[in-house]
Amino acid sequence: MVTLFYGADDLACSEALAKRKALIPADFVDMNITELDGRKLKLPALVSACEAVPFLADQRLVIVSGALKHLKAGTVRDGLRDYLPQVPPSADLIFVEGDDFDKRSSLFVYLKKAAEVHEFQPRQGADLQRWIAERARGLGARIHPDASTLLIDYAGSDGRTLSNEIAKLTSYVGPGGTISGSDVRLLVADNGESSVFTFVDALASRQIGHALTTLRALLDDGEAAIYLLFMVGRQVRVLLGVAELAARRMSPDAIASELGQKPFVVRKAIGQANRFDRGTLLRLHDRLVELDHWSKTGQIEPEAALELLVAETCGAEQTGGSPRLCCGGVGLVELRHQPALATRGVVLLQYALRRCFVELRTGDAKRLNRFHVADRDRALGFLDQRLNLRPNL
Repeated sequence: MVTLFYGADDLACSEALAKRKALIPADFVDMNITELDGRKLKLPALVSACEAVPFLADQRLVIVSGALKHLKAGTVRDGLRDYLPQVPPSADLIFVEGDDFDKRSSLFVYLKKAAEVHEFQPRQGADLQRWIAERARGLGARIHPDASTLLIDYAGSDGRTLSNEIAKLTSYVGPGGTISGSDVRLLVADNGESSVFTFVDALASRQIGHALTTLRALLDDGEAAIYLLFMVGRQVRVLLGVAELAARRMSPDAIASELGQKPFVVRKAIGQANRFDRGTLLRLHDRLVELDHWSKTGQIEPEAALELLVAETCGAEQTGGSPRLCCGGVGLVELRHQPALATRGVVLLQYALRRCFVELRTGDAKRLNRFHVADRDRALGFLDQRLNLRPNL
């Protein structure tokens, strides 16, 4: 028998292979299982393994990993293709592949027609939610639906990663326990995309305190500021694509296929995109490109660029062009001379001064002004000591 296991879900593929291995008597596993590396596959070695008589078992298991990916057109691949119809019934020949091989090859075309084929792709949507619940039940626990959704947001849809996290969570709650959202937040590391989504959500809501808190949490967790600039830019591009395709009345699944995104990511992005108008998204994207360029050419620190983005977006008056850094309609130039302003305005100024970069607008003239260290220190001293105010982040 010839079988092909392939797909991006490495865990499902491994578990299916383990079930096949379990059919071999435990006492004779070493004598009845042969594993071959497809990168160094030699046809005589494969034929010898398949033709060998099983030892006190009904079948021998021959596993070939990566052959479809690494075997190039030539005598070995042609010879393998010609041999497959001759594999004896006593041999269970299994080809194991990922998802990154040429599906136009003659070998794959033949296997699809003549072999037993199992494709393993990452689960999505309701199917993934059911799998998580079943996995938790299998380990003696239950998981709340909200916790399951949060787990997917934090860890993604990779089966092996989720399996490890579920095992950790079930050990924490104990037999018969229920995994809650707070358990997920406590024990599961956010892979970054969820927090970036929350950060962009805060920008959409003009929630400056929430946006700065989220940004600071990401930086404190060790995320590089330059990476966050990239991720926020990527999220804005996703929102632009989602908004455009949703306007054509395409379904979330169709949008996901068009953009190469996961369906659950698209569904969340649709809600977020609705909180921006297209003009704002385009201006935000252009500003991110500009800040990214500045940070990579030494004109601004990446962390300062992110803080400036928050200040502009959450404390901005939309005037039809780039956002103006302000608080309640008061620009930073005026803000420096009005110490009685609310704490939010002082927070903005403190952040801008600490990074020595402030964007100023006087009428239509816009320039980037670098404060001298002494000027910055005097300003911060005035804010911190005389006003006795601190950023409440």
